[in-house]
Order: sequence, then C-alpha cells, then structure tokens
Amino acid sequence: MEYVFDYLVIGSGIAGLSFALEGARNGTVAVVTKKDKLETNTNYAQGGIASVLGPDDSFQLHVQDTLNAGDGLCHEDVVDLVVRSGPDRIMELMNLGAPFNRGVDPESPFDLGREGGHSRNRIVHAQDATGRAVERVLIDAAESHPNIRIFENHLVLDLIIAHHSIKAGSLAIRHQDDCFGAFVLDIAGQGIHHFLARATLLCTGGAGKVYLYTSNPDVATGDGLAIAYRAGARLANLEFVQFHPTCLYHPHAKNFLISEAVRGEGGRLVDKRGRAFMEAYHPLKDLAFRDIVARAIDTEMKKSGDDCVFLDISHRDAGFLKERFPNIYQKCLSLGIDITRDPIPVVPAAHYMCGGIVTDLHGQTSIEGLYALGECACTGLHGANRLASNSLLEAMVFAHQAAYHCAARLEERRKRQFPNIPSCFGPPAGSDAATSEMILISHNWDIMRRLMWNYVGIVRTDKRLNLARMHIAQIRLEIREHLPHIPLNSDLVELQNLAQVAELIIYCAMQRKESRGLHYNLDHPRKDDAHWRRDTVVSRERAEDGLCAIPAREMGMD
Repeated sequence: MEYVFDYLVIGSGIAGLSFALEGARNGTVAVVTKKDKLETNTNYAQGGIASVLGPDDSFQLHVQDTLNAGDGLCHEDVVDLVVRSGPDRIMELMNLGAPFNRGVDPESPFDLGREGGHSRNRIVHAQDATGRAVERVLIDAAESHPNIRIFENHLVLDLIIAHHSIKAGSLAIRHQDDCFGAFVLDIAGQGIHHFLARATLLCTGGAGKVYLYTSNPDVATGDGLAIAYRAGARLANLEFVQFHPTCLYHPHAKNFLISEAVRGEGGRLVDKRGRAFMEAYHPLKDLAFRDIVARAIDTEMKKSGDDCVFLDISHRDAGFLKERFPNIYQKCLSLGIDITRDPIPVVPAAHYMCGGIVTDLHGQTSIEGLYALGECACTGLHGANRLASNSLLEAMVFAHQAAYHCAARLEERRKRQFPNIPSCFGPPAGSDAATSEMILISHNWDIMRRLMWNYVGIVRTDKRLNLARMHIAQIRLEIREHLPHIPLNSDLVELQNLAQVAELIIYCAMQRKESRGLHYNLDHPRKDDAHWRRDTVVSRERAEDGLCAIPAREMGMD
C-alpha cells in the first residue's frame, strides 16, 4: 500500500508529537511508531524539563551550566538557542494542559527542582513522572487533530532516497541525496508499505538496548541512527553514551530509574556500610555531572566487589518524600524498600545517547528533506555529556525549529516528483521460518549487549575496544549470512539496527584518543584539546578501514 503525506514523523515521543502538532497547521502528518504510541523514552522520563523560570536564574547561567557539562564540545550557538527558547516551549505545554507542579513563591509559577550540574533550581516537573504527563497531553492533542494520523505497530525499514546531481558553478557537479519518505513494515498486518512525504522526521529516540543494563524501554534499539547511516547521513559523537548513575538494583525491577531529582532533594550516595563517598570525587559531591557520578559508582563497586551502592534520602521528612516522589516511593515499596527508612540499591545503566545524526539549527540532516529530532539527533547541544533535563527541552525546541523550516519550504517541495519506488524487499514476513530462527536473534542480541557493557561501557581501554570491534564484526557477518533465509520480522530488523549502532559506537570510541566527558579510556586518561576538541564524525562515505559500511541490501534494498 502507498500513503502520501506532507510530513512523515517516525516516532511518537515528545520530539515527534511536538513537530506533528506544529506541522499539522499547514500540512498532513503521518506519525509512525513501532509499538504502542505511548511506548517511548519520553514516557519514562522522570525528572523534568530544564528552563530559566526562577527569579534568581538567567539564560547566561543555564548556558554556562550546559557548557560545563559538555566538557568543551557543545556548539555555543545551539546552546544559546535552546536555552533562550525554553520558557516559550514550557508555556506551550502549559497551554496544552501539562500538569506541572506549581510553586508557592508568587514570583515563580512553578515548583522548580535542581539536578546534577545545575547552579540554580530550574527543573519544571510533574511530580516524578514528567515525561508521562507530557506524553499524555501531546497524544491527546495529536489524536484530536484532523490533519494527524497515527500508525501504531509500524516499523520503518529504510528511507526512500532519490539521488541526483546539481550543477555548482561552471564545471563542478555536486551530488545531493533527497529523502521522500520510508519503507514501513506493518508488524500486525505483515505488509510493507510505502510512506511518501515531502519531509521526513526521524524522532526515534536512543539506543540504550545495545547495553546489558539500561534505563530505556525495549523500543530503544537505535533504529533512526542505523536508518540514517545506511541512507548516507552524517553521524557524530556516538562514543558519548550517558550512563545514568542511579538505576534501581533489584531482580524484579526492569529498567526503573531513580530520578536525579532525589539527589537534588538531598539524597546521598553511600556504600553498604553507610559511608558517603562522592566528596572524594568532585566538589559538587552527589550533584556532580552524570559522567563523574557514574564513574565514581563504578570505581566504588570495583574496589569493594559489591553489586551496587545505595542512595539514601531517609533523613528527609516521610510526608515530603511520598508527595514529591510518589511513583518512586510506590515502586520501591512494592519491592520491599521503604525510601522513607531504607537506602535504595542503585547501579549505573545506559541512559542517553549524546551523539547521533548531525543536524543544523533547523534539525535538517546532511540529506535534503530529512530531519532528525530528539535523542537520535546530534545538534551540538550536549557535547561530551548532557546536562540533566536538557533532553526534553532540546526535543521541543528543535521540533519548533524544524516545523518553521519545513513550512517555509513546503510549497516548493510539493512541486517535486516522487521517485519511482521499486519493490525490492525479500520474502514476506511472518512465515514459519521466522520463528524457527529466533534462536539466532536472541543469542546474538544477548552476546552483543553483554559485550558492549563489558568492553564499551563506563570505563574503556584500547584493547577492550579492539576486541569489541572484532566480535561485533563477526555478529554482523553472521546476521548477513542468515538474512536471505529469514523472512522479514521486527526482531530481526531491531537486531540488525543494534549491531550497526554498536559498531558505530565502537568506531567513534576507537578514534577518540583522549578522555572527555562520557568517554573515559584508561589508555588515554587526559583530555587533549589540541587534537580532540572537535566532533567525531562518521558516514558511509567517510568510513575508514575497519568500519564495515554495509550496503542497504541489509534491509532488503538494492
């Protein structure tokens, strides 16, 4: 089946829905999401949205905090744009009905929290489930809009790219790729559809499932990164994977985060003997930047041999904790942990991809007609380490930027002919052969995630990275060897995408011969501004020896 829309939005988190609502003012919008529309990273975000709204705060302070966290790699023009746009984007959410906690100070309408790396209280929140609250109001608004159609259980396989040449001057010829939509697998109906669009927005979130331990939901399989790479887009800074310091450590707790806001309200990290240890690692102690706190916890666990450390906020008033952190309180209590009396067992877990698909100030990638928003993008905001609660802010700001840019170009894009679409995908999905080879998928998925956790985690070495590169290359070869014999299915697609992203993370990490922000290599423990105060950029055209630039045939494309 063929669908035609003005805008194709891939992903139903805050970035995709924010764009959809703005784009629907002047065009038709398809929102494609591979699971339930609420199953997004946004929905699991606890802390809040950073914005300058307090009487003692300023744009300059928020900018400086972001630059400090980014450890020399933030793009200052992007930081300034995002920070200054924050209050307007917060007001838009308020107008949609987002139930942010209100403050008692008449000079500030919000109850502003503080998180690691922030010099002021500036975190707008809805209790301790901000992402879920925001996601619900955006979904409600999108579902009621006549120009927006949401397709659940639809997985994007690859982009529809037209290649053409443009004359640049009297002799030079410039080659330009142009995106006109995507090939999409209907997971429930088992059909492959063509979604044609004047502009395509990748809002696919992160890739936390490439690691064994992650705070991300199961949908975070790096699809947008892999899709963009195969299409020829530029990616950058994939070595900077943020590990959240405090994921709940319990055999029955899957991917449950203990918000940084707990430390913002006075929670202290302690070992099993009750000794607070963060003072030894940074002057900001428990509110240091995430890369520092995660490495400190990792170091303490390795020194002691313990399986976890503890986050203790039991010294605060019990009534306050139940009101401020109702979801965390109830979740922990269901597992036998009363946070008003007991320290919370925590470990670091893969949380956020600071690198991604390179974009300009409008969210446009190096491919005409293709935009990237949210966690899958590398806008230049985060640099080598994201400042807490800047992610939802970035998603909203760049959704607004992209919507403005797309609207200005829509009429011109409508005049362009869609390319001829070949039917080039392999055998139909859903046959018995697909289930008979599930062992291939689950086995390689497990090996890859353990490999990335052990060799490409919080602390790295050249030897570990090289071993990881060889193992991932072998996994990818095995996948390609069996691919022609397995009908297309969503598990296989996600495995392919994760393997692609794992290889790109390793490649970027091997290139950076220093330690900066979230990338810490014991063989290169110091920062090298002279050579590495720059982005690590990779694309299929720029791939060097040792990085497999797998052709689009991987996904059935010729």
